Amino acid sequence: MTPDTGVTTMSISMDAPGTTDAARTLRADLVERAATLRPLLAGSADLTDREREVSVQSIGALAEAGLLSLLQPARYGGLQTDYRTLLEVSREVGRACGSTAWVTSLHNVNAWFVGLFPSQAQDDVWADTPDARLAGVITPLGTAHVVDGGYRVSGRWGPASGCASANWAVLGVTRPAAEGTSDAVGIVLAPMPELTVEDTWFVTGMRGTASNTLIGEDLFVPAHRFHSVPDAVEGRCATPFTDEALYRAPLVPAATLSLIGPQLGLAAAAVDLLVERAPRRALTMTSYASQAEAPTIQLAAAHAASLADSAQLHAYRAAADIEEASRAGVFPDYDARARMRMDAGMAAVHAREAVRIVCSAQGASSFGESNPLQRMWRDIETASRHAILNPEVATEIYGKSLFGIRGTVSVMV
Repeated sequence: MTPDTGVTTMSISMDAPGTTDAARTLRADLVERAATLRPLLAGSADLTDREREVSVQSIGALAEAGLLSLLQPARYGGLQTDYRTLLEVSREVGRACGSTAWVTSLHNVNAWFVGLFPSQAQDDVWADTPDARLAGVITPLGTAHVVDGGYRVSGRWGPASGCASANWAVLGVTRPAAEGTSDAVGIVLAPMPELTVEDTWFVTGMRGTASNTLIGEDLFVPAHRFHSVPDAVEGRCATPFTDEALYRAPLVPAATLSLIGPQLGLAAAAVDLLVERAPRRALTMTSYASQAEAPTIQLAAAHAASLADSAQLHAYRAAADIEEASRAGVFPDYDARARMRMDAGMAAVHAREAVRIVCSAQGASSFGESNPLQRMWRDIETASRHAILNPEVATEIYGKSLFGIRGTVSVMV
């Protein structure tokens, strides 16, 4: 395991007002649990990348440490923490393996989606199997047709990150018969045994996420396992447990932010690697016997570390905004949500640039197969380009909102 450096372990607070000492203590404990697992996860990172799947051993260790139940309701034995905790835990896991961190985040955020549903749907997932995990694709790639007692659902959903270690799936659907209503687009819950997994995830980065395609043919989904997406986007959720602040978080900012923690970890790991290796390496074709003495490397380290910090600051501000509103029972307005999405997009851009700077500073050797930097680079180049993180779209949404122009780019705000 790469040793910690003062560069990437500095304290960045920006916590939401009202965060209790107990919550901070639990968060610190969970991050420490993740740190304890880093040698195991880092040791499996190359295998995870080659096999295109997080190992059963790694998933088991994460589950045993409670790191896959961060956003699961406490009613079912989950930890029901907050998005800041998810960011910090997945960042720590990401310092060991980007793919494993991505799966960690996705299992958690999909559990959060279930927490928005009616209690009967939540019981379906967890009443008898409280350790059930979920994958999901909320893009409406399937169709749902009304039948007696529920819906008949068919579709192909991908990429479904973490489906190899999931028991249930959250699936996006359209309802053609409900066109023009808030029920025209929704998400449904389906058990994984009722779906077929098609091996389609042949990619360059985040290879180990097993983000394959789920196929459903004429599945019966009970009515209580459907939730309107427009309602959820506007804060109208079906859960009867309205006192649970976590599930009052705005859907789009929360879902977007859930993808950032692994990228914060990749940026931190890259900076750590540069700081750890540079003193022991000469700067090729110069008089510097140690890269750490060369201004070009010093500047690269400073820029990369600052960008990694900036990514954290953007992400933590968004998390604080989400938590503050949720605890107050106030749904953030459009402009606030636009800034949250902008923060997430900027965090991804800054983290990606930090890794790029480190790779350039370390030269062509960064891309040797035995060098973990090449895997970090591949992973973050892929992860940061998730559609919901698109920085140009986020910038347009935010820029328009600053001038009072709202709702013209995407409903996903």
